[in-house]
Amino acid sequence: MPQAVTILGIESSCDDTAAALVRVGANGHASVLSSVVADQTDLHAAFGGVVPEIAARAHAEKLDLCIEQALIKGKMQLSDIDAIAVTAGPGLIGGVISGVMCAKGLSLATGKPLYGVNHLAGHALTPRLTDNVPYPYLMLLVSGGHCQFLIVHGPLKFERLGGTIDDAPGEAFDKIARLIGLSQPGGPAIEHAAKQGDPKRFKFPRPLLDRDGCDMSFSGLKTAVLRTRDAIIAERGGLTGQDQADLADGFQAAVVDVFVEKARRAFQSYPPDASRTLCLAGGVAANHAIRSGLETVAAEQNASFVAPPLSLCTDNAAMIAYAAAEQRGTDDADDLTLSARPRWPLDTSQPAMLGSGKKGAKA
Repeated sequence: MPQAVTILGIESSCDDTAAALVRVGANGHASVLSSVVADQTDLHAAFGGVVPEIAARAHAEKLDLCIEQALIKGKMQLSDIDAIAVTAGPGLIGGVISGVMCAKGLSLATGKPLYGVNHLAGHALTPRLTDNVPYPYLMLLVSGGHCQFLIVHGPLKFERLGGTIDDAPGEAFDKIARLIGLSQPGGPAIEHAAKQGDPKRFKFPRPLLDRDGCDMSFSGLKTAVLRTRDAIIAERGGLTGQDQADLADGFQAAVVDVFVEKARRAFQSYPPDASRTLCLAGGVAANHAIRSGLETVAAEQNASFVAPPLSLCTDNAAMIAYAAAEQRGTDDADDLTLSARPRWPLDTSQPAMLGSGKKGAKA
């Protein structure tokens, strides 16, 4: 009979340093005992985006503090945990290395088994952590650097139906925010500004809706917003607050429309005899307009809709700990040769969406 396990999770793939304790009972139900996230927003604010070297240094400084706080909040000692899980990729390599080296040290010192987890798998398995969603389920994983429609068949089996062929939505939100003079991170800034905007003032394109399948593109949409902004500045000498709001709302509406239509197409590839569930995860999943649009699609398809709490949408270590708990039943623990990976696609059976390099497929 399976035994209950408590796993320490560590996450440092981008600009959030995180640690968490997750307990999975013998019945498979999980509970988050503690979750600590130290963000780096102030460190990168002056640069208009994440600076990898600054992020890596901050991770190295904060990892032990986050782990200590997670243990204190979970009322546990290192000796009480059963395993250590760490994001081993994909991500900014300096940050990933910081987390992996820290986890290796803890594993060596405590003798606890070590599990290297794919950051994207952590997001994709979050509906299992929060809602115990049964396999298989349809997933839109939409984050700062990745965007994919997946069928999640199991803890290590992901079938990609399509994804972005250029900029991920999170990148596009950040870039658009900079273009129209909003603050970073761009996602919350765009959403806030869009509440006062008119989505119909500007007619932005809905890229790739004329192409079959679930692939998406946001680079052309970004260019359209840039040209519209330049035209306004050329005519009026600058952007008003209402111009910013209308540009933000028009851009956000275009992104939502793409997701909605591509989600409908994703259901065409979903097993007809499977329980019908559409899940949303990743940092951009915190956007309420996107959630609302996908919830509408789920209702049209007679499917359940599951989106995690906002605290588990953005990067966190609870999802990493839970992913390790699921995967440990089908995969062996890692040893001290565990490597940090800047690129690590979930579905390795298909060609890379964004091309390959010396270090392997990007996504």
